[in-house]
Order: sequence, then structure tokens, then C-alpha cells
Amino acid sequence: MSVHPARERPEDRRLRPARGRPEGPRVHPPQAQGPHSLQGPGTRPPRDRPVRLTWVQPEDLVGHELRQAALDGRDAGEIERRWYAAGGAPAPDRAGASEPPAPARLRALAGQLLDELALLESPLAADEPTRLDQIIAACPQWPGPAETGPAETGQAVADRGGTAATSRDRTATADQSSPAAAGRNGTATADRNGPTATDRGSPTVTGQDRTAATDQDGTATADRNGPTATDRGSPTVTGQDRTAATDQDGTTAAAPAQPPADPHRTDTTHQGGTPGPGPSRLPAAARAQPPLARDPVVPTTPARLHAAWLGRAVGCLLGKPVEKLPLAGIRALARATGNWPLATWFTARGVPAELLAAYPWNRRSAPTSLAENIDGMPEDDDLNYPLLTLLLLQRHGRAFTTADLARLWLDELPAGRTFTAERIAYGNLLAGVEPPETARLRNPFREWIGAQIRADVHGWTHPGDPAGAAAQAHRDAVLTHTGNGVYGAMFTAAALAVAAGGESDVHGCLAAGLRVVPPRSRYAHAIRFGIETARTEGEFDAVVDRLHAAYGATHHWVHVLPNAALLAAALTHADGDFTRSVGNAVSGGWDTDSNGATAGSLAGLLAGTPAALPDHWTAPLKNRLATSVPGYDQAGFDTLAALTHQEALRP
Repeated sequence: MSVHPARERPEDRRLRPARGRPEGPRVHPPQAQGPHSLQGPGTRPPRDRPVRLTWVQPEDLVGHELRQAALDGRDAGEIERRWYAAGGAPAPDRAGASEPPAPARLRALAGQLLDELALLESPLAADEPTRLDQIIAACPQWPGPAETGPAETGQAVADRGGTAATSRDRTATADQSSPAAAGRNGTATADRNGPTATDRGSPTVTGQDRTAATDQDGTATADRNGPTATDRGSPTVTGQDRTAATDQDGTTAAAPAQPPADPHRTDTTHQGGTPGPGPSRLPAAARAQPPLARDPVVPTTPARLHAAWLGRAVGCLLGKPVEKLPLAGIRALARATGNWPLATWFTARGVPAELLAAYPWNRRSAPTSLAENIDGMPEDDDLNYPLLTLLLLQRHGRAFTTADLARLWLDELPAGRTFTAERIAYGNLLAGVEPPETARLRNPFREWIGAQIRADVHGWTHPGDPAGAAAQAHRDAVLTHTGNGVYGAMFTAAALAVAAGGESDVHGCLAAGLRVVPPRSRYAHAIRFGIETARTEGEFDAVVDRLHAAYGATHHWVHVLPNAALLAAALTHADGDFTRSVGNAVSGGWDTDSNGATAGSLAGLLAGTPAALPDHWTAPLKNRLATSVPGYDQAGFDTLAALTHQEALRP
């Protein structure tokens, strides 16, 4: 049975502002204070500085689009020569805007060149569709019909030749290339140089046995040079049962034993160990009424969702002070205090002054994210977006449209709290552009990490239903992203959906995520590369070094592909351990807070209850987070878990 996007009602086809907004506290930036904040007669006005809003300057967007064109294999050589001949510059390496502003003639040329670059066709387009029906058609192991009931989800998708996947299914899958399966004695492949833009290898996903990918003839491969354009080996995914294989017709050769009962299915626990959720910190207007219950594919619990919220916050907060720092700086700062491998919060105490001068903390984040000054969870977009998704589901339910999400952003998300692709799409909405064109118009960040960090609640509210989670995440992602950027959201939602069911290990979750990603896409290659590298290296530093060698010179630090590879490697190497999961994800650099957040979310779900998370991580959060999302400022994580659980039960 094929999955199709939710049908739009006629009134959803054009954006209309919402008629109301929930009551509750709003967070506003403080009024400017300084020598010119109150000007009297004869006071000389201050000299204006350029605003230089990040991630929107046309002269910067051209450089980013040229880089994306090179990754896509689009021939932009002539456009690039014109840009540099006119005095244009490459995009900033780490900052969101260059200094100083470009002259008017160069800005005008930048807009023209962006439109010309958009017309260049990518040779990878056929393998990397954005439409949901085309994605499903490209995924031979799509896990089943989205939004199906319990009876249907466990049934093989016979008319597609695919394999139904629930959180109970820890079995292997093979792609369309071959029926090969890897058993316990298989040898792992070692992908030394990483994927390339034209890599056409098939997905490799492994379980706890860390068994090998296999070639078409069924023999294990030992490719030290990484997948290439001619790699046609067929991968095998193994899960906790370590024995399953999938035949060509999509049937499962072996099924795992039933897991033990979850001892935490009836209560919620605070990080301090007391029963939850307790009194809500939210205003009445933000508290959703319990919806009519539905039968999820596999039930989840408020305790498991509480651990997921806490895990996401912990991982994000751990990564905040070192966001944008180079890998060498992260390692040096942590080692200076004996915190390597990362096992606790970063601290400035005991770090030599010369080291802090060479590698300064992230100036916006350090005041609230070092061990000595953490006081609750500070605001971050990695937590704002899950809150917005929760608000979206409360208002519109599972049948929300992309237009519903766009209206919600315009009503409730301050523009200044958006970044990269989200900021471009927001600006496009304000200019009257309709989704999904909002994701494509002059948006060089459409394959960056933004959609991936918005996917968690879609997975949390679909326990045991990776197909439903992926389809819902797709409707969210296409507002801002295309291709691999969308796959990041779908992969994450599907993996988290299986984890939310509580019946798989981390390796089975990653396997489920790969089933909703086109196997010939660069995103699938990145995930497989991360998994394989983690399996073949004993020390995680060596894993990270190989990932940076593969991606560091070609991809921006916020691009989804290097971060996806790192996330998969971090989770695989940690083998379900919470501290190692968030520590690995942050210690690998790139988008540290976002990777830490997603790793913490999945590891928290697998832990199953807040009491299973180390207290030194959860206690400083003080069961509250700051946000500018209306109605949720200072909300408790226990309350958020209860609200999320309501949405998991909503029909």
C-alpha cells in the first residue's frame, strides 16, 4: 500500500493568518540600554552600524549556492567565473554574514546569479527525489503504510515487494540489488575515504553484532577505499536478534524473540526520582485537553518521553559552548580539564588563558552552558522547534498541512529565532511565496541540518510506526528543505519512532531510519559511512578523524551530510549508552548542539525513564526550559512529556 501526502483542503491551498493565538507569557528582547537610549535636545545621534542580518545577504548566498552546486555535480563554472570576476567572494566559512556589505551592483548581480544557478539540473536528481510518493517508490524496504493501525503495520507490503517494519522488527533488510544477508560471522566493511557526490553504493545498516555488508554474490566486503560510483554491493541490516535476513521477495527469514515487559509503562519519573508529572508550569491556554485515545502501533509512556525531552536538552546544552569551534579546539578545551572523552559539562575552570584566547567559547552560549553557570535549559532553536511541533499537533492534529505549519511560524515563531534554511523560507513566506517553493527559492541551505532538528516530536508521537513518523516529518520538512535535507527529518523521525516503542536497540533504530531514505541518495551513504566507520574503529577519535577527512574540505559545518554521518557514528559507537551517545556526538564537532540534541533524544528514549539518565546531566536543568515559543517559557520537561504523550494517543 502506497503512502500519499495528506490531502489538502481547498482552504489550505493559500496561506491565511490564524484568527487567534494562545494566551501566555511572551519573551521579548530587552530594551536597548546605552548612552543613546534616551536622547534629549542637542544630543548627537549615534552613527548607525549595518544590521547585516545573517543567512540572507545575497552576496553570501551566492557562495553557498556555488558550493552546493559543486556537491550536486551541477556545472556552475561559468557562473562562478562571472561572480569572482565582478569582485564577489566565497561564502563565509563559519559566520552567517560577511563583512562589510557588498556594493549595490554586486548585490544585484548576486540575485541574478542565484536565479541562474537554480536552473542548473543536478545529475543526482533521479536518485534524490523530494516528493513523498517518489521517495516511497525509491525505497524498496519502506517500512509499511503510513498511519496504519496495529493489524496492518505488522503485515508485509506485498503489493510493493517491501517489508513492513515495526519496533518489534529487529530483522535485516536487503535493498533491491541482492538478497545477500550478513550473519554473525560476517566481516565488517571499512569505508576509509568516505562517500563521494556520485557514490552509488547501497545502504549498509548493522545491529549489535556489527556484521558485514555483503556483495551481490553474498560474500562480505572489506573495502578500505570507501564506496564509489561503481559500488553495487548489497547491504544487510541486522538488529538485536543478530540472525535475521531478508529474501528477494521481501519476506523475513527470522524473527526476534519478544522483548521483556517495560517496567516503566505506568508512571512518569522526575530526574530527581519523584513521581511525575506533577503540577504544570504552563498557563491554562497552552495545556491541551487530553484527546480521545487511539491505539498506537506500540504504546509508549510518559516516562520514556520525559527521558527523550531531557536527553534532547542535555545533548543540546553540552554542545552549545563549543558550537562553531574547530575540532582541535573542542579537543583541547576538554582535555585541559581532564574531560576527554567527554563525560560531563564543559568548564572554563582550570583552562589556561592562552587556550581560551585561541579557542574562545561561543559568545552567545557560554554564559548559560558551562558547568559553572548552567541554571535550567536556556533557549535554543533545537528545543524551540520541538515545542512548535507540539503546538502544531495540538492545533491541527496529525492531518496538518505544510501550509498550517507556515501559518504557525508566522504567528508564533520570531523571525530572529530562525537560521539558515528556516530564515530563507520565513522570508519567502513574508514575500508571498507559497510552500513548497519556500524551500527552493534562493535557498542554498535547503540540504543543511535544519529539518533534521525539527523531526523529534514526529517520531516521539508515532511509537512503533516509522512510516507514519517519516511521512509526517516530510510535511514539516518541505517547508524549508529539499532532497537530502528532507531525508534528514524522515530518517530521524523513523529512528525515534522505533525507539519510542521501546522494543529495539540503537542499531535497530538506525536500520529503521534507513528504510525511509532512498538507498542511492547521499544521505543514505552518509549514514552507512558513519555506521561502518564506527564499527571498524576502536577509538571514537579515529572515527571522527575519518569523517572529517571525508567531509571537512567540501561541506559546510551545518550541512546535513557530515552531521548525519557523525550522528550515526556517535550512536553506533556508543551502543546505547547515554553519556557516550551525547559525548560522541558533541566531541565530533560540526553542529555540536544539534547533533548532541538528536543523539540525546534517541538515547533518552532507549533509557526509558529519567531515572536511568545520570543525575549530573539532568539535575542542572532544574526541570525547566526557556523559550520564546508562546505559552511554553519555563515549562517543565515532565509537563512537556505529558503533553507529548497526549499527542501520541490522539486519533
